[in-house]
Amino acid sequence: MLQFLRRHGFQEGMQEIKRSSPGETGGFRRLLARLRDVMAGAGGGQYQLDKIVWLIAKEMMADVCSCYVMRAGEVLELFSTVGLNPAAVHKTRLRVGEGIVGDIAAHARPAALARAQSHPNFVYRPETGEDPFQSLLGVPILRGGRVRGVLVLQHREERDFADEEIEILQTIAMIVAELVVSGELVGPQEISNAGDEISSSLPARLGGSALNHGLAMGLAVLHRHQLTVREMVADDPDRELERLHTALAGMHSAIDALLAASAMMGGGESRDILETYRMFAEDRGWLQRIHEAIRTGLTAEAAVVRVQNDTRARMNQIADPYIRERLLDLDDLTNRLLQHLAGRTSVADGVVLPDDVVLVARSLGPAELLDYDLNRLRALVLEEGSATSHVAILARSLGIPVVGQCPDAMIRIESLDPLIVDGDHAQVFVRPGDDIQAAFAESMSLMAVRERLYAEVRNMPSVSRDGVAVTIMLNCGLLLDLQHLADSGADGIGLYRTEIPFMVRSSYPDVSAQTELYSRVLQQADDKPVVFRTLDVGGDKMLPYFTAESEENPALGWRAVRIGLDRPAILRQQMRALLRAAGGKSMSMMFPMVAEVAEFDMARRLLDMELERLNADGLPQPSVLRVGVMLEVPALMWQLPALLKRVDFLSVGSNDLAQFMFACDRGNPRMSSRYDPLSPPFLTALRSLVATCDSASAPVSLCGEMAARPLEAMALIGIGFRTLSMAPSAVGPVKTMLRSLDVARLRDYLTTLYRRDDHSLRDKLRAFAKDHDVII
Repeated sequence: MLQFLRRHGFQEGMQEIKRSSPGETGGFRRLLARLRDVMAGAGGGQYQLDKIVWLIAKEMMADVCSCYVMRAGEVLELFSTVGLNPAAVHKTRLRVGEGIVGDIAAHARPAALARAQSHPNFVYRPETGEDPFQSLLGVPILRGGRVRGVLVLQHREERDFADEEIEILQTIAMIVAELVVSGELVGPQEISNAGDEISSSLPARLGGSALNHGLAMGLAVLHRHQLTVREMVADDPDRELERLHTALAGMHSAIDALLAASAMMGGGESRDILETYRMFAEDRGWLQRIHEAIRTGLTAEAAVVRVQNDTRARMNQIADPYIRERLLDLDDLTNRLLQHLAGRTSVADGVVLPDDVVLVARSLGPAELLDYDLNRLRALVLEEGSATSHVAILARSLGIPVVGQCPDAMIRIESLDPLIVDGDHAQVFVRPGDDIQAAFAESMSLMAVRERLYAEVRNMPSVSRDGVAVTIMLNCGLLLDLQHLADSGADGIGLYRTEIPFMVRSSYPDVSAQTELYSRVLQQADDKPVVFRTLDVGGDKMLPYFTAESEENPALGWRAVRIGLDRPAILRQQMRALLRAAGGKSMSMMFPMVAEVAEFDMARRLLDMELERLNADGLPQPSVLRVGVMLEVPALMWQLPALLKRVDFLSVGSNDLAQFMFACDRGNPRMSSRYDPLSPPFLTALRSLVATCDSASAPVSLCGEMAARPLEAMALIGIGFRTLSMAPSAVGPVKTMLRSLDVARLRDYLTTLYRRDDHSLRDKLRAFAKDHDVII
């Protein structure tokens, strides 16, 4: 402490400041006020940090207060201390995960230790001179959900820290975070983890994950989630609570307006998503934590950010993808609330947009996407995101290409940079050269020509050049998808994924809610056939209100019909809702992930019980009830004779069947292209399957990704499939291919390929298409 006083010219005999215990609200507020004054005062960043550290040590009666700042390369550097050896400042460094300080940073959570040196993570650094100090309290310095450093208190004696002290230090760390990210201590490039090699003027190519396919060009609009909070400390908590309630009322009104707009667009799951979002906005626990933070002396904005940082740091430790995606909704709400506190309705409020917008964001909530002019929005680039996030689901329904999991997009892309977003190959071209722009412009022009061609065949028969008819169906999971049924010219819905409405809700939908949903699906299908797949959750699709143990191999674990048979109430309620929704009309349903005939028999018995219940309740039976199975598990292929006597139809789920056939995790990037479904063994297996079904006069279809790609669909038709189910965007390309195909010629050609030992037949099939003028 004397070193600090001498270094900055303070008189050693400066007058003691009378203070209350930091645990008392008044004393804590005075400490926050003094810290605010330091931040607003003169002096550079190092001077301010040293003064803050000294104030914290003095006011919290600690023998040591130290601040470690995150440097590039995941290294924590001692930037300031009172109580440790001042010579260690800027010399002592710890890797993230190293020592107690590194462990705090790695897990983004506080540590309160009565005997720090006996902790297994303790690492001794002799240059600090921390030998005499026993107890330690450390908290992460968080900003934007990321760890920016660690703030530490130490005492000579062993002591237990109260929860109140931890809360106080966490709040103080928020103020320190503003200084750390200001650029006064560490350069802005290093703070953002942008290396020196990154140039803001050179072309670049960023890779990611394809969340929605398509190709688009436009100018970058950076979606900045969070306003900078200038005032951290409030003098009047009651006034801040009043400001908070006013902002909340405005936010609720804005969300209600989005709900009304969604209803005008057709409602459906987009409304379900927004209603779930509205429920988040009224969550009592979230609001209570903000209230408590305000009562400690923070401004409304600082309290909102404090709760956001704590929640994000905690939930970032959770591996479950669905829960992590719901964090994006909570982030969206927090940022929206900050906008209302600042007197703005949204991030997009007042932003002048170019004609062609490529929206770039770290993450995005569903309501935030709808804030932008959808007539100008061409594509979306996200640093985070997954296919199950609400924003990805909405983007798919709107036909907007999306590339997610694109690291450093917000750093590498500048506002109004020209961008090309290739959703088909999951890449983003930043500031592309003229040659690349010209090539993609030509590709987009060709795509436009093809789109016109696809539109022309929309209402034409799905018949090959030599007169073979193929039924083309849609895969759907949202009511929004049903608008494509008429637009695409598809013959019906071959796969309705019932789990998606379950996933976007915060609680399990009861029978009446499910009945209403399925009734709306049948109504909007307008007498076209609909095949409902019963609940297919588990694996990578977990429900937020459904707890399950973690599994080493979730794709092979407790999922789909296995859950339904072990929890028959879930399956029975869904089947009850489906039967009631039929209302005396035709109903088709199928069970996913069936591995043996016995499982189908068990599921069928549950269905028969629901049919008896329907009759007892005096409700009409379906006029036609078709019950089928999804063939995804290879074991079922050797049980087909027995199975086909029991089912009305079979639907091949090629995605899972291929990954199980090749023992290949299709979600693993290293394995995703290792095996090809257009290989002789896989096509031979499918050919045998079709032949068996044809012999038994059992309808068979295929609803995996193979059906949606013209070349693969061509092979499937040559094998003998006569019903294919696909995404709405694939109907035009597949029907165009079909109408240019001579099936008999292809069938004869395929018979020469089944016994080959090639890794893939893709090139040979592509050559056949070229030689025979098949449009793929």
